[in-house]
Amino acid sequence: FVLSNNISSTGKPYSGRQFIIHSPLISRPKRFLCINHGSSGLATALGLHRLGIRSLVLETSDSLRAAGYALTTWNNAWKALDALGVADSLRRHHDRLAGNVTFSAVSGLPTSNLRFTTRGEQEARTVMRKSLLEALAMDLPKGTIRYSSKLVSIEESAGFLKLLHLADGTLLKTKVLIGCDGVKSVVAKWLGFKKPSLSGRNATRGITTYENGHGFENNFMWFFSKGLRFGVMPCNANTVYWFSTWHSSKQGKEIEENPVRLKQHILSKLGKVPDRVRAVVEDSKVDSFVSLPLRCRHPWELVWNDFSRGNVCIAGDALHSMTPDLGQGGCSALEDGVVLARCLAKAMLRNPMGGGEEEYKRIEKGLEKYAKERRWRCIKLITTSYVVGSIQESEGKLMNYLRDNILADFLVGLLMKFSAFDCGTLT
Repeated sequence: FVLSNNISSTGKPYSGRQFIIHSPLISRPKRFLCINHGSSGLATALGLHRLGIRSLVLETSDSLRAAGYALTTWNNAWKALDALGVADSLRRHHDRLAGNVTFSAVSGLPTSNLRFTTRGEQEARTVMRKSLLEALAMDLPKGTIRYSSKLVSIEESAGFLKLLHLADGTLLKTKVLIGCDGVKSVVAKWLGFKKPSLSGRNATRGITTYENGHGFENNFMWFFSKGLRFGVMPCNANTVYWFSTWHSSKQGKEIEENPVRLKQHILSKLGKVPDRVRAVVEDSKVDSFVSLPLRCRHPWELVWNDFSRGNVCIAGDALHSMTPDLGQGGCSALEDGVVLARCLAKAMLRNPMGGGEEEYKRIEKGLEKYAKERRWRCIKLITTSYVVGSIQESEGKLMNYLRDNILADFLVGLLMKFSAFDCGTLT
């Protein structure tokens, strides 16, 4: 890994010379792998670290970001977190949920009540995003994450390396580039992907904390009405995560930029929900929730386009941005990290003394294997999430009737089906 503008990762100038950092488990000098930030980026970096390969994580902001507040973690996410060695620390602070209860916000009546014990050992929790990122970052070597480092462009360099241009003028050379840089991914654009499309829906997410406990049972509670999907999910005894997805309109952007109007908009759409559920939104401070338009990648892009090319690939939202209707966005990002670290480490450590074109070919094959493992899993997740969301937020009378009276158990069953995936271990 070469800093070619003579500026170190601490911001201090060097005396006109380049430098190479040695990997502790490989005898010859190794340039870093550069990874953009996010849960998939940190998961990949930690997976590589567990396997003896150093990396550099480029983070645009000046600290760990916790946008979205919390995420649903199903069995597949916990298998990935176990593989990375951070699951137990997260379990201690996030309660295990007992079941999923779905309601019609039109009638106020429950339409589905699933106990997770009836579906095998389903482990489901609502994890604070900040806690997840801190757990992943904590076990990384000091200096792995470089903050205030925004990637703006990529170009080829000598010896198969990639030259990265950062917004502050810094130039970095890297042996492998992994883009985990979200829906506006610079790396995905370089690979020929378009920006994920607007879904026509918005998502508002918030956290409400109760000093004396929230009093809810440990269940996912979901409410559906015409054009609305609303959920309340306890994180622990004192913290509740809530979200609402809704169809945007011409006034959508204006509402998003006005927290008071946004809160009123969500409350006006809740319909017949219990007062204590409505109170979760009412008790939220206007600066404690965020609203963004939902984007998703067209699944056929992953059919026709290669998301690994040479020594460059993408993961997380940069690869498979999807609507949140299966609760699998964050889970699949963690899967990406484990699979990618395993495939890449196997390629790089097969012959650690061999470099140059031979090593480049091994890296290329490793990333191709990662792409092969992930392609159809991602396509199914994107497609199913979009279809489920269309059914859940339909404004048609027939579809609302089918959702509440016939499809409720089927839709919940899909959540369980996709959570049964096992990404494997790092060995």
